[in-house]
Amino acid sequence: MSSWWPRPIVVAVDLMNRRGKSVGVRLVRYTGKSPHFIHPKHLVQTPWHDWYVEYLAPTDVVLDVGCNNGAHTLAAARRARAVFGMDYDARQLRVAAATARERGLSNVHLMAWDITTAFPFPDGYFDAVLFLDVIEHIHPRVDVLREIRRVLKPEGRLLVSGPNRDTSWRRRLRQAGLFAYSDPDHKIEYTAGEFLAELKAGGFAAEDVMPVVYDTPWAGLIDAVGGVSLQAYERLSRWKREAAVRHPGESTGLQAVARRLP
Repeated sequence: MSSWWPRPIVVAVDLMNRRGKSVGVRLVRYTGKSPHFIHPKHLVQTPWHDWYVEYLAPTDVVLDVGCNNGAHTLAAARRARAVFGMDYDARQLRVAAATARERGLSNVHLMAWDITTAFPFPDGYFDAVLFLDVIEHIHPRVDVLREIRRVLKPEGRLLVSGPNRDTSWRRRLRQAGLFAYSDPDHKIEYTAGEFLAELKAGGFAAEDVMPVVYDTPWAGLIDAVGGVSLQAYERLSRWKREAAVRHPGESTGLQAVARRLP
């Protein structure tokens, strides 16, 4: 990413990058890979995608805040005693419920809920909370973190992720005068320091921060490929992961295991 790119090329690559995700999601359904419109990443073996599972115990009661189509909820349900998923989008919750039935998961409980309001659970109810790729989509972020802290047991774990705005590709977009967030719905994207500071403001201290996958400008093309060939997508996804591990500053996001502050 150190070479200079003319602005028209940056614009063209950015357009392809942003449209590729939706193309991949649609192709997954149109090619019969899933009866639902879901991202191909949910259909391949990418262990790092479900990184949070190893931090769960078989006795845990878990809350998935902003669960969307339930991909993380269902992954957690294979490990934990019970998992509650909350999301405002009833359509996505129906997808989650249908998938849970297909997989015979009886320990999944789903509810339509505005996560920016008080949660319908007592203090200290959960052993772990998942807050994955959600924090960047909401405005009252610290308030939601404090509500998560409230429903966590004192020794509970917050498993959280958010987008990294400080990669070479994001900087290149800004230099070209383009919108540089990875999703137009994002309200914020972070540097590592900003992410840790936000967690601290919400009452948490991160014990471990990990990379996700490499922030390549060709990510949209890779997503589109996934709608056609899951095998090719899996190989390309592995390359993105290995590149992020080698160069964590170029990761698309930040994943953290956090504990409640006193």
